[in-house]
Amino acid sequence: MKRAPMLAAAASTALIALAAATFADGQATATAPAEAAPPASAPAPVPGSVPAPPHLVAAGDMDATLKNSPDFTILVKALDATNLSGVLRTTPDLTLFAPTDEAFRALPPGQLAELLMPKNAAVLQKVLTYHLVHLDLDSSKIKGAKGPVESVEKGKLQIDGSSQPLMVNNADIIQADVHATNGVIHVVDKVLVPADVTLPSANAAAPTSAPG
Repeated sequence: MKRAPMLAAAASTALIALAAATFADGQATATAPAEAAPPASAPAPVPGSVPAPPHLVAAGDMDATLKNSPDFTILVKALDATNLSGVLRTTPDLTLFAPTDEAFRALPPGQLAELLMPKNAAVLQKVLTYHLVHLDLDSSKIKGAKGPVESVEKGKLQIDGSSQPLMVNNADIIQADVHATNGVIHVVDKVLVPADVTLPSANAAAPTSAPG
């Protein structure tokens, strides 16, 4: 890949250590984030209409920017639950591929609720840090490039800037270059899952009693 450089090893290690420390500090009290309802002011969707694409607007740091939008409530809750919100407030030179609420809800039925359970917080943290790159990677560095970039989770993200829309793994970048004060956010239409993570399965329904 010519123009999307690999994550610097020292910076990556430091950020992973910070994420792990903040996660460990709050793990005992972390609770499962519930899916937040849309703000009361949001208009009800018209049956049969196509939802408007998200429009994220920079509003300070990455954490503040996400919390300023009604389209990222699940991501915000997940970041808060794994104590990663502070990383998005204070760490400079980050790139975040941010899945929308719609992207999270596209996971298999019941899987999202299971992933947000406190018992799966370590898995959730790995999934979230896989969406982070400790590098300011705006679209000018992605366009025309194709290849791997190392995530904070240490797994490789496959960047494809050879066509439109720009892509990361199998997700489209549906809004690029939201410049927060400490980095850039690209909105994606799918949840990215690292190769070394297996998402928890939804709890199976309780078996019925066998006939006597």
